[in-house]
Amino acid sequence: MKKLSLFIVFSIVLASCNFGTDKSTIPESSPADPEVVAEMEQQSLKPINDSLPIIGLLMYDGVLTTEVTASADVFTKPTSEGKQLFNVITIAETSDPIVSEEGLKIVPDYTFENCPKLDVLFVPSAYDMYTQVHNPKIVSFIKEQNKNTKYTVSNCAGAHLIGESGIADGKKIVTWIGGGEELQKNYPNLKVQNDSVVRYVEDGKFLSSNGNLISYVSALNLLKKMAGQEQVDFVESYIYLKELQNWKQ
Repeated sequence: MKKLSLFIVFSIVLASCNFGTDKSTIPESSPADPEVVAEMEQQSLKPINDSLPIIGLLMYDGVLTTEVTASADVFTKPTSEGKQLFNVITIAETSDPIVSEEGLKIVPDYTFENCPKLDVLFVPSAYDMYTQVHNPKIVSFIKEQNKNTKYTVSNCAGAHLIGESGIADGKKIVTWIGGGEELQKNYPNLKVQNDSVVRYVEDGKFLSSNGNLISYVSALNLLKKMAGQEQVDFVESYIYLKELQNWKQ
């Protein structure tokens, strides 16, 4: 009886092995259809309302968090009637999450390759700009988008990327407090303003600020240009700006 049982078990195992190696029952893998992949990638992107201006927030590893969130905070607010005014998207070189200076992980909405034409580009900073300034893909992206933008904004040391791109040669610009001398030395064609007294400056389509929380200044000034003082007043009340200004009291 034991011999019969062993024979049955052995037969089942053998049959299973033979079945597992029968490649004729396994469908051959085929490369993904490029059109299908492209369509899937397009569907995963943040939707764009074609009737509204597109505000692009550039990001990269080491970016200062407030220089991304301040602009987003201002331009994502609706009107007092609840109407959306802008598309606000984040952009990075790849679709991988970026990690800010403060350790915040942010997944970009678009990459350099699939980013739409922007009406406004915000260029933020990092404490160490060497990697960004020496990244030709970032510099090229700024150059290309600037051809279409109505406004190009730099905050803090983002001015170094503006200088490296050459798009604002001959224009006034300001950088972080204490960084003007270095910026002027590296990019002599820029008209670098005195950062010890100047917090925000405009010159044509180019806007710049000292960065960090002063990024709210550049965002709110641009909002006034694009949507009017009434919207600025509403946003300031929405984010409790006056209460923040009086926080020491």
